[in-house]
Amino acid sequence: VLSFIIFICYIASLAASFMMAPLLEFLLALFLFFAYASKLNEKFKGAHWPLADFLRCVTAAIIYFAISIAAVSKYSDGASKAAGVFGFAATIVFAVDFYITFNDLVTFLKQGSSDSPQGRKTEDEDSDSDSD
Repeated sequence: VLSFIIFICYIASLAASFMMAPLLEFLLALFLFFAYASKLNEKFKGAHWPLADFLRCVTAAIIYFAISIAAVSKYSDGASKAAGVFGFAATIVFAVDFYITFNDLVTFLKQGSSDSPQGRKTEDEDSDSDSD
């Protein structure tokens, strides 16, 4: 929602050159929302969904912070200032989402790494018992 509001503010402002970043973040967030809602993450196990969400949060926080500073400091119209303020709010929201997603990503990676050695260990034990 914040990305869409920022996109609208940038369209109405003199800083219209910054409108592409919020639009792309909005579309990417919308895609991931529908992917999770339609259970695509369970159907396509090969894709690392928590990693994709993590990278989206990190890039969104950095991009929003950078363009918000530029919009507030360089342009004096009200829509640019509003977009900058909403951009700073979005930076905080994406930073919190980054933290939550990071914890999910660590859990996801620990789950994947713990499966592999156990699977190998049981295969090695099975092959050792077969040779005896």
